[in-house]
Amino acid sequence: MSKLFYEARLGAYSLSHRVVMAPLTRMRAGENDVPGDLMVEYYTQRASKGGLIVAEATPVSPWAVGYFGAPGIFTNEQVAGWKRVVDAVHAKGARIFLQVFHAGRQSHTDLLPGNGEPLAPSAIDSGSFSHTREGWKPSSAPRALNTEEIAGVVEEFRVGAEFAKAAGFDGVEIHAANGYLIDQFLQTGSNQRTDSYGGSVENRARFLLEVTQAVVSVWGGDRVGVRVGPSGKFGGMSDNNPAETFGYVAEQLNRFNLAYLHIIEPRVEGSETVSESAPVAAQQLRAVFKGPIVAAGGFTPESASAVIEAGVADFVAFGRHFVSNPDLPERVRLGKPLAHYDRDTFYAGVERGYTDYPTFDQQVETA
Repeated sequence: MSKLFYEARLGAYSLSHRVVMAPLTRMRAGENDVPGDLMVEYYTQRASKGGLIVAEATPVSPWAVGYFGAPGIFTNEQVAGWKRVVDAVHAKGARIFLQVFHAGRQSHTDLLPGNGEPLAPSAIDSGSFSHTREGWKPSSAPRALNTEEIAGVVEEFRVGAEFAKAAGFDGVEIHAANGYLIDQFLQTGSNQRTDSYGGSVENRARFLLEVTQAVVSVWGGDRVGVRVGPSGKFGGMSDNNPAETFGYVAEQLNRFNLAYLHIIEPRVEGSETVSESAPVAAQQLRAVFKGPIVAAGGFTPESASAVIEAGVADFVAFGRHFVSNPDLPERVRLGKPLAHYDRDTFYAGVERGYTDYPTFDQQVETA
C-alpha cells in the first residue's frame, strides 16, 4: 500500500492518511465575508475520516482583505459562520486548520476601509489583480507600512488566531507565500526597507517570526503550521538569493516546534503549473527544517507517493484535484480515475464548479 495511507503524526494530531486538502481561495462567502451554507457543504464534501483540511486564506482584519467574497476571521459573525463549517468537518472525523493571511499589496482600494491604500513593506506595485464587487481589477498602488505600525499588524494575526480558536478549528496555518504581505517582507524584490524589517535576511524574516510567535502564543507550536513558497513568482515576487532566504526561515522556524512547514514548489504559480520539474523546494528545506513537511504544487497521486517514499515530505497537499474530486483520498487509495477540474469556475460564483462535483460512487450511480 502507498505510504500516502500510512498513519502519521502532524503536531498534536495523529492522521490516518497523508493526503491533505490545500488551502484554496474560492470566494464563496456571504455578505460581510461570513461563511454560509454553501461553504459548509463544500468543506463537508471534502472531509475524510482521519484526514486534514487546511481552509482557505482568510484575512485577519478589514485591512488584510484581498478578494471580494473571501471569508474573514475578524468579527464574531464570521466566527459563528466558520464554526458551522468546523462542526460539519469534525462530524465526518476530519481535522481542519484555518489559513490566516494578509493580502498586503495584492488588494484594491475598493476592498479596504475608507478606500485606503493597500499596505506593503515598500511602495512597490505587485502588477497583480484583485477581485472586487465589480469584478477583477488591477491591484491598487500600495503604501509602505511605518515601522511603528507593524506591531499592530502582528497583533491582528494574534487576534485572528484567537478567533480561529473560538470557531473550533484544530489549528492555524500562517500564509507566508504567494506574494502576500508576509512573503512581501521576506523577498528582496518587494522589500526595499532600510529599517529593522529590511535589508538583511534576518531583518526581512523578522515580521514572519514575530507573527509566528504571536500565533504560537495562542495555540502552542504543535497546532500551528507555516506555508512558504521558495522561488515563487506569483504576485510579482522575486528574491536575489532564495536559497539563503528560505533556508534561514526554515532554520529559524525550528525554534517554535511547529506542527509542520508547508512548502509550495516553484513549478506552480497560483493555480497554474509552469514546469514539470522535481520537488526541489521540499528537498532543499528537508535538510534544514526538523519537523513534518507538507509538500504542495503540481503533485499527482503517483508523484505524491514517490515523494513520501523518498523521505522528502511527510504529507502532500492537493489543490486543484480536490476541487473536482471531493472524495480524493478514497479515489487515490482505490486507484480510481480522477475527475477533471473546470478552471473557469475556480473563483467566485455559486454551486457550479464548487459543490456540484460528484464522488466516484455518485458518478457510477448516474452513469
